[in-house]
Amino acid sequence: MDGLEILIVGVILIFLFNYNGIFSFNKFVDDNKVIFGKLKEDDYDFLVISKYGDRITPNEKYQKRVKSAIITFIVGMIIVITSIENINIAIKLVLVLALTYLIFKDDYNKLKNYYKVHLHDINLKLPYYLKSLEILIQHYTVPVAITRSLDDAPEMFKPGLRELIAAIDAGDSTIEPYMAFARRYPVRDSMRMMRLLYRLSLGSQERKQEQLIVFSRTISNLQAKSRDTKYKERLEKMEKKTMSMLVATGAGVLVILLLSILQIFGSM
Repeated sequence: MDGLEILIVGVILIFLFNYNGIFSFNKFVDDNKVIFGKLKEDDYDFLVISKYGDRITPNEKYQKRVKSAIITFIVGMIIVITSIENINIAIKLVLVLALTYLIFKDDYNKLKNYYKVHLHDINLKLPYYLKSLEILIQHYTVPVAITRSLDDAPEMFKPGLRELIAAIDAGDSTIEPYMAFARRYPVRDSMRMMRLLYRLSLGSQERKQEQLIVFSRTISNLQAKSRDTKYKERLEKMEKKTMSMLVATGAGVLVILLLSILQIFGSM
């Protein structure tokens, strides 16, 4: 039996054992969750919630990640033991561990990259959501305005808004539900805006208009910054495209010149 056959048989046996319950990946991961938990990054749960919201729990996501790493390690060991004969066992083990580490970290790195893009998107959209909220606050109290804004709010803000509404409905009249929303979307001025919103919720009807003016001015400044950011991004994108076209044109002209020179020398 050659290396490829051993690999195929080994992989089939692994999945058969798991399917029949002789060896369960889920049970193995669950029994050793304390050990595997020490490998989990501090911000992993936060990143999972930021991307998936209530659709998947961080523990469920992490279990799948650990199982993928275990399968990679087992299959990797089968491959290097059966296929690579001229390398000693220590180097083989290092190669497999390196591959396992890359697979284990892949999900975390994807979440980090998504979060960077997600934060940028939040930064651009938050001022416009707050502007729509400001219009509602002119006619309703802050808690009612937040509840009414939920249906038309950008999808990314809905999980945080639901938590904020639930906390207010449960009787929490402190600033904490507002700060929890700001921490969930930690972008430019989110903390300051939620403090202003909380103070607006506490203000008397006489002071409401004055506080609303302050809130409105702050939102207008944020919208201006958001527009500037969008304009700069479009400008940078156009500059990159222009540079790409110039480089491509220059390269094409250079190739034509070289071909012309070669043709001249070839005809001499």
